[in-house]
Amino acid sequence: MEQYIAQVIFGFFGGFCARLYMLRTDYRSYPSYPHGYIIHLSLGAIAAALAAIAVPALLTEEYTAITFLVLCAQQFRDIRNMERETLMKLDEQKLVPRGLDYIEGIAKVFESRNYLVMLVALAITSCAIFAGWGWGMAAFGILLLICRWLMRGSYIRHVAEIKPGRLYFEKSLLMVDDIVMMNVGDESAREKILAEGVGIVLHPKDDDGRAILNDIGQRQAILHDVAVLVGSKLEVGEPDWTPMARKNIDTGAVGLFFLPNEKDLDCIIEAAYRTPILESAVQKPLASRIGRKAAD
Repeated sequence: MEQYIAQVIFGFFGGFCARLYMLRTDYRSYPSYPHGYIIHLSLGAIAAALAAIAVPALLTEEYTAITFLVLCAQQFRDIRNMERETLMKLDEQKLVPRGLDYIEGIAKVFESRNYLVMLVALAITSCAIFAGWGWGMAAFGILLLICRWLMRGSYIRHVAEIKPGRLYFEKSLLMVDDIVMMNVGDESAREKILAEGVGIVLHPKDDDGRAILNDIGQRQAILHDVAVLVGSKLEVGEPDWTPMARKNIDTGAVGLFFLPNEKDLDCIIEAAYRTPILESAVQKPLASRIGRKAAD
């Protein structure tokens, strides 16, 4: 094992750098800084260390060390449960919550990124041992690009076109274009909504996009991201200011009502465009023969 110590350190360093690269705090405010960073970087360091010693352990017939990889994988499965429980507790106190689907997606991401760290450390160490330091450096660069590509994901802009919607009332029914949002009985509330509210409509580009926008969890994710980026006037005990997303059952278009802190329509549309598509919401009816036939 001693003859491979330099390669092991190199693999560990590469894996840890990959975890550091993939750990970002953005407008979603998670993971928190600095304590969330400490937790995830510590787990990333453990994953990198265990993966880096796997190949040298096999070469020196230290098979006991391999069992630690199995234990590590079990611990990383528990990470998803930890993240899910934490975010669900936090969600209870949010006026515009993420929703269960959004939370599950975040939990999966944090689990899978530790597996990516293991892959990076394992590949770098293996290349450095069998092919030389140059190939180890090349593997590090290529795998960082792969990690970057995996982090990109898909967004609402890929499946829908967003246009401003006309906000008005039919008697006491709040409408965005031809989509009914909710009933607002108080006259002063109706006046405030018309003066300060915003309506937009998400038009799916195809039947795949229609299926995604039909998902309740995806709609809640859009409302949450818009509330985080633009701000919402929703307050406890004020249901008339509640952001809503309802669909036109005939076209599949989704109308969104929002009472933002700043009535900037362009920013609200851009915030909706930037909402990630949740894994649980991805459906591809057009990938099947029946789906294509039904769409014709």
